[in-house]
Amino acid sequence: MIPTSESVATRLARHEGMQRLPTPRAELFQQRGFVPPDLCAALIALIDAGRRPSTIADDNGDLYFRTSETCDLAADLSAVQRFEALLTQLCGIDPAHGEPLQGQRYAEGQEFKPHTDYFTPGGRDYDTYCAQSGNRTWTFMIYLNDVAAGGATRFKVLDKTFQPEAGKLLCWNNRLPSGGVNPATLHHGMKVRKGVKYVITKWYRENPWRG
Repeated sequence: MIPTSESVATRLARHEGMQRLPTPRAELFQQRGFVPPDLCAALIALIDAGRRPSTIADDNGDLYFRTSETCDLAADLSAVQRFEALLTQLCGIDPAHGEPLQGQRYAEGQEFKPHTDYFTPGGRDYDTYCAQSGNRTWTFMIYLNDVAAGGATRFKVLDKTFQPEAGKLLCWNNRLPSGGVNPATLHHGMKVRKGVKYVITKWYRENPWRG
């Protein structure tokens, strides 16, 4: 676990191959080749076997706000345990604060329109999703495959777009240094134009995860 004197961002910045987006507006990092090809393949197979239509807490009345498929990945699966160990070693966050690992599959034409991963304090869903474990802190997302066209992740406020690459890690802090939520982390899982996109997402909470 990270020492109390060290932030997650400081720990990530020390990791070989890690790149931080040069902006004061958010703590946002990427690392290419974080997940090895064999583990990417194993996680893709699990997603294909267990995928279901994705859901969202608040779709803003737009039935096409999130059109991907989702797979909840059981903690006792060997590929999941291997991935979780990699992530814990990297970020140092207490695993007790982590939500269950989730996979997503985007077919051609599917997307997740601009959204934030945190729940807006005072919003209609805040009490429902944050009463037990608090709000989301860090997001860790890994692209599991190359995509023929489209499928990028765009941070409009930060004027930065990340292209899918097999094994590439993208991670960011959903909070400001003050502890409040950071609206600059608004991001768009853009439409896949050709092929299929697979990603794995891990969210951490302020308090231990209680479901």
